[in-house]
Amino acid sequence: MKHLVIYAHPNAQSLNGHLKQVVVEHLNKNGHQVKVRDLYKQNFNPVLSLEDMEGQRKGQVYEDVKIEQDYIDWADVITFIYPIWWTGLPAIMKGYIDRVFSYGFAYRYDQGVQKGLLVGKQTVIINTHGKSHTEYCDLGIDKALRLTSDKGIYIYCGLDVKQHFFFDKADKANSETIEQWITQIKNLFSK
Repeated sequence: MKHLVIYAHPNAQSLNGHLKQVVVEHLNKNGHQVKVRDLYKQNFNPVLSLEDMEGQRKGQVYEDVKIEQDYIDWADVITFIYPIWWTGLPAIMKGYIDRVFSYGFAYRYDQGVQKGLLVGKQTVIINTHGKSHTEYCDLGIDKALRLTSDKGIYIYCGLDVKQHFFFDKADKANSETIEQWITQIKNLFSK
């Protein structure tokens, strides 16, 4: 299968960076084709401009956006790896979604009815966050994240959410916990 990994963390040595490396190595080892888009490393411009918006309405996008859309077209499975900051996506990932998941590419409206255009592709989302699962559940943040990202972005665009991992207390995780997370990731990608 063709796997696209879209990664957003400024520190390549971070836990997110480690998880990205695990995913890439595991997929390569199992004979999959893998391409990685490291948004910080490539200095992706996350700012949706007026020109972007006007171009999207005409079916025209900037070259940097077209490149990313070509990667998405190529992929069977898209894996997003990023931390949860301030109960949401890092700004660079949000800007990636704003610019790349554009009208006419990722979704459109047919007679007023929204239609996702990325049907037939699976997605896996790997998130780390500092709070515990209990805190997220007590505050309703777990449900809010699934609603705003899974339903509001990925499913909205037609993607089939295969799995959404939320790895909690990531800033305090010990090696045993991290190994359990790695096992979960590898098991999912081995199915």
